[in-house]
Amino acid sequence: MSTKLICLRLSSIHQQWHNSLDIVIMNFFVEFQSGSILSFTTLILLLTGLTAQAETPTPTITGTENSHLQQLSDSPSEIANTTIQIEPGRATRSGSSYFGLAGNIGLDGNTSVGDGALAVISKIGLTDSFSFRPSAFIGDDLTFLLSLTFDFFGQPLPEANTRIAPYLGGGLSLATGEGDNVGLLLSAGLDMPLSAKFTANTAINVKFLDNTAVGLLLGVGYNF
Repeated sequence: MSTKLICLRLSSIHQQWHNSLDIVIMNFFVEFQSGSILSFTTLILLLTGLTAQAETPTPTITGTENSHLQQLSDSPSEIANTTIQIEPGRATRSGSSYFGLAGNIGLDGNTSVGDGALAVISKIGLTDSFSFRPSAFIGDDLTFLLSLTFDFFGQPLPEANTRIAPYLGGGLSLATGEGDNVGLLLSAGLDMPLSAKFTANTAINVKFLDNTAVGLLLGVGYNF
């Protein structure tokens, strides 16, 4: 075989091998692009997400913070438990509610509060500390006193084997006579239990706005 034929044969074999190698490389690249690179990319993203999740710090709650959160969660129920309950007619810390009669000694003024009058008195307990004390004075005219009072704790009187409970408050005075029919009212007094059924009451009532009237009230109420 001549040298020329050998060279031609080798050139043909080299060309075939080169073409086969190109096909193999191209197929590998296509497969890598179509499948492997997607799988590889998915794997990278998955690993990245897992790594980020693993590296994200989990917030910890200390004992103090947990106690504070517990207090916040308990706050609504605690507020509900401490809501003031109004129970008309209940006893207050000064004593029982009552309804009774009294005499008014007028000290100054021209209404029934400032003149002598017969009075219908009452104490209606609302809470442990507050009472509503409406009364009606029957004299030359009819006057209504509507007062809300703060009741203090009773103070013992060992000599009399009882106690006295002061109160202080205010409200409105409504008169049916001519002239100054509506006024403001200041009221201060003492309740003194006489027995399980009766309570003695004394009070100073001061009605004022355009005119001033002052009266001293002495009475007895039946407890309920």
